[in-house]
Amino acid sequence: MADNHRAAPQNCPPDENFHFVCLCNFAAILYETFDQQGVPSDLDGAITLYRAALDLLPPNHSDRFMPLYNLAISLNRRFEQRSVPSDLDKAIELHRDALLFCPPGHSKRYKPLNNIANSLRDRFRQRGVLSDLDEAIDSDRAALLLRPLGHIDRFTSLNNLALCLGTRFRQQGVPSDLDEAIELNKSALSLCPPGHPDRSMSLDNLAQSLSERFRQHGIPSDLDKSIEFHQAALLLLPDGHSRQSSSLNNLALGLQDRFKQQGVPSDLDEAIKHNRAALLLRPHGHSDRPMSLNNLASSLQVRFKQRGVLSDLDEAIELHEAALHLRPHGHSDRSMSLCNLASSLLERLGQRGVPSDLDEAFRHTDLGAAKLWATSADIFNHDSALLAYKTALKFLDQRVALLSSSSCHFDVIREAVSSLATDAFSCSVRHGALTTAVELGETGVALAEEFKRLSFRLRNAFDQSTENQSPEIRQLTTQWDDVVSRIRKLSDFSRFLLPPLFSDLQKAAEAGPVVIVNASWYSCDALIILSGQDPVHVPLDIAPIEACRHPPQALEYIVHPIVKALEESEVRPGSRIWWCPTAEFTLLPLHAAGPYEKHRDNLSDIYISSYTPTLATLIRARQRVSQDVSLQHFVAIGQGNPDSGKKLSCIAPELEDVAQRLVPIVSFTSLEDSDATVQGALDALNHNQWLHLACHGTPNRTQPFESSFAMRDGPLMIKDIIRSDWQNPEFAFLSACHTAVGDEKSPDELIHLAAAMQFSGFRSVIGSMWSVDDEVARQVVSTFYRHLVDGLGRLDCTRAAVALHKTMKSLRKKIPLEQQIVFVHTGV
Repeated sequence: MADNHRAAPQNCPPDENFHFVCLCNFAAILYETFDQQGVPSDLDGAITLYRAALDLLPPNHSDRFMPLYNLAISLNRRFEQRSVPSDLDKAIELHRDALLFCPPGHSKRYKPLNNIANSLRDRFRQRGVLSDLDEAIDSDRAALLLRPLGHIDRFTSLNNLALCLGTRFRQQGVPSDLDEAIELNKSALSLCPPGHPDRSMSLDNLAQSLSERFRQHGIPSDLDKSIEFHQAALLLLPDGHSRQSSSLNNLALGLQDRFKQQGVPSDLDEAIKHNRAALLLRPHGHSDRPMSLNNLASSLQVRFKQRGVLSDLDEAIELHEAALHLRPHGHSDRSMSLCNLASSLLERLGQRGVPSDLDEAFRHTDLGAAKLWATSADIFNHDSALLAYKTALKFLDQRVALLSSSSCHFDVIREAVSSLATDAFSCSVRHGALTTAVELGETGVALAEEFKRLSFRLRNAFDQSTENQSPEIRQLTTQWDDVVSRIRKLSDFSRFLLPPLFSDLQKAAEAGPVVIVNASWYSCDALIILSGQDPVHVPLDIAPIEACRHPPQALEYIVHPIVKALEESEVRPGSRIWWCPTAEFTLLPLHAAGPYEKHRDNLSDIYISSYTPTLATLIRARQRVSQDVSLQHFVAIGQGNPDSGKKLSCIAPELEDVAQRLVPIVSFTSLEDSDATVQGALDALNHNQWLHLACHGTPNRTQPFESSFAMRDGPLMIKDIIRSDWQNPEFAFLSACHTAVGDEKSPDELIHLAAAMQFSGFRSVIGSMWSVDDEVARQVVSTFYRHLVDGLGRLDCTRAAVALHKTMKSLRKKIPLEQQIVFVHTGV
């Protein structure tokens, strides 16, 4: 029959009006046929005929409304079937066109408004653009105003607006959105008296929104009402109804929430009963079966913790295993299932002490689960804690290697990186495994750096593409793993791309001790790495949060016992030391510690301080010795009039001072003002090993490679410096922030510029921790370069720390204290 209707328009009389009517009628028949039989070609045919009908009418013709309306509805339907984004975009455009034919006051205006809102809500679900959701809410409000009490479609508008507001609440957390959604759901329920076919759905909607408000504000009456409405909704559903399993599931969740709040055992028992019933209605193949398996397992695990019946825990483990089986590699909830299973296995291990449970937990462990295992084992002082941290770091390594360009993956890994290394370090120290602490801490920090590097490269590689790159990434990663595995089988390459052993890391202390200062919630510790000796442990009697709140006192608590240990280790006064801080301790100017009282020494009176982000970084910097020491090329780049930001009047005099000191002894180039462009700077960098950079700097703490220096025509990005063709870069002085930039609450931001420059290849870098006074900067620069030149009239980057130390000592009485300690040295 549908085939006859497709051919019918060809036989229509040539009269255009009649042809238009034929096309519309035949399109309507094809759409109805699709609705009944579900044949995709019928829907395609209807869309083609509606388009043909519209082509017969001029843009403002009054008869365009119905084919516009119906074509948009048909495209919406095809989007639901095939998820082609262009169909939804076109449907929204057509709904808006249809709205123009229904100006304010038109009796049918609510229809296109309702359709616009539904389509925008669908597009928000697909793409997550909040402006679509906001516009959907505005359209739903407008449609509701046109459907007053007594209107046949008022119930639909109330439900739709409540749904959108609930969605926006989950996105933005504005309580008024949720409150309004609840009131709308109540109004919708009032339109569904007992016996109404939509009453059960309306009860469930209201119950859900009340449950959400309970989770936000913890008001018991909201939860009680939610449970009451879920129970009433469930009673109205006949056995086998399509919504019965979701209603059972929601009721079980509400009862479990109330048990957690009030502790009534019958609520938990009833939650388990409803979770079992929901699972029976979700057989193998049902999309929600994994969720039901997980929910029933979780409620049984809660009951085990309350009553200690091991059969509940055994069943929970079986259910978690079944849920995991239905969430293969790549499933968005697989990590959650792994965590749940590992958690329940470790719980049973604590009860029975069966080693196989530990083995099974290990086998079912990924990054999230391993981190949970490590945390649990550490809290309970379990023997497996160190193994758990090693396992977590191993999985972190894998996750970094498998990193995709999805921003959510970056956030997940960044969160894991944030504490794994420091907690692993703390755990090792508390177990007396000091060399292991160094190895694990270095592993974690190295992975953090590798994560930053990969995030930069992957974002750069994939930010031009809108397609899913996961298959390509997985393929490349598989190939990479295969090559690495084969290399490790070769003689002398067994540790290729593996974290170095302590015996290798200890080389960092060849020129002076390296002090790792570790901040963890479990303990704060320092380890002094010395050449040819075991690490020296210095317990620190301070909490990380106190270090941030009271920096002066914190410095005394941290540095004083370390100095005492250095002296006991016979580290002579005047020696160089390197600080390697982690976590909150990176915020502290450790080099500036001291009582600053008469007749008492500050740290700078005893030792010469430098910093290093990792031990391996310092080792690599020492190994990169310039091949040709006969040629020294120095470039000074200054930009006092950048494309944006405050002008800097001190730049020209500062560069003149640098030139005066260095022109007689090196090949010297200076770029200023109009010459100090992005490309001009990059060209200069390719031909020089020594750099002085005087300009505004803009650090980026979360994406260090996006940090930049302000040139005349735009930002000179760290990532562009990394790409440049450097020839043995030696030293960089970043006189880069004469005015404060960034967040004042994060005083370590400017160090990120120095660390990023070191990563780009410089062996030695001087940067500033906060804003520098213009005149102070000029004095420091002039004096520094005088001390940097050695007795033979040559530059030596290994003298930078000593030169800075002498500079600040000679200027001590001329500049304020906070300006004396602002400059820091990183590297050799």
